[in-house]
Amino acid sequence: MSALRPGPTHRSPPALPDSPPVPIPAERSLSPDAAAPQTAAPPPPVPKAEKPRPKIRSTKAALTITKDAVLRLRNLLNSPTPQLIRIGVRNKGCAGLSYHLEYVEKPGKFDEVVSQDGIQVLIDSKALFSIIGSEMDWKEDSLSSKFVFKNPNIKDACGCGESFNVAS
Repeated sequence: MSALRPGPTHRSPPALPDSPPVPIPAERSLSPDAAAPQTAAPPPPVPKAEKPRPKIRSTKAALTITKDAVLRLRNLLNSPTPQLIRIGVRNKGCAGLSYHLEYVEKPGKFDEVVSQDGIQVLIDSKALFSIIGSEMDWKEDSLSSKFVFKNPNIKDACGCGESFNVAS
């Protein structure tokens, strides 16, 4: 007896459970207009020229400097190694903050530059909120000589006057 052999069967591989079905293109998948000449898309719109951003300048200086302080700062700048002074604040003392002065050769990226009477003083950006509106003075007496600040933002200060607080 002769065994019937079935002809070759074409089986597609089983679809994976997570993959979407793959469409099989028909023989005639192009539209009837596919042989028509193509037109180019319109060019993109011309970008508008950006207006330069206005520079905002405060009408009042972040810090005012007295004549005595200007003279002292000018002497520091005329020294053999001229340097700028950067004013900052640090967490220190009984009341919380204390002024910190340091010599620098050039302004930092975010330092506020205060120019008055031909001299420059730098204010550290982190200290600007605490110092803005203050007056810088130079005081000399028989025991000491130092820069002192009259700060309208101070809400609390320690008894010795070395530290302050601006929180309400």
